[in-house]
Amino acid sequence: MMADHGDPCEGHEVSYCMNGGTCYKISSMNTLSCVCTENFKGSRCEHFQLYSLSPDAEHAGLIAAVVIVVLLILVILAVVIYFVCKMMKDKKQSQKNSRHQYWMIPPRA
Repeated sequence: MMADHGDPCEGHEVSYCMNGGTCYKISSMNTLSCVCTENFKGSRCEHFQLYSLSPDAEHAGLIAAVVIVVLLILVILAVVIYFVCKMMKDKKQSQKNSRHQYWMIPPRA
């Protein structure tokens, strides 16, 4: 917490932090610093931080990677099923055509 390193801001400096952040004055560096509320980040708490179910970015990246891999596997599976069905249909059609031609008696001239 910044309170250990600085004093609370006074006067017009209180409004330095945005979105409900708490302002602290760091006297050794003569600068202002902010402690942001839970949903905001940035040097002046100016950036809204979207709510995330994951506790850290690494966990969110892992979830995204797993979802992408699962979708990729599903697409590959769909393509394999399509080609297997197409091959079976072509094989069935060629067997039907060859059987029909085998028993066909050619006309006499």
